[in-house]
Amino acid sequence: MPGSTHTSTKAMGVLTVGALVVVTAYSVALGSNGWLWFGWVVLGLLTLAMIMTQSD
Repeated sequence: MPGSTHTSTKAMGVLTVGALVVVTAYSVALGSNGWLWFGWVVLGLLTLAMIMTQSD
């Protein structure tokens, strides 16, 4: 399906930014949780890998 790679990469980026907002809000409201930040870093690295391997 043409364009699906770009669409999924864009969706992954939106998910990563949304997760950053949620993790930050959680940390401000209830205190930092290392596992949440670790999960966000893993998600960010996966998103970065998808961007780097995206073929035009």
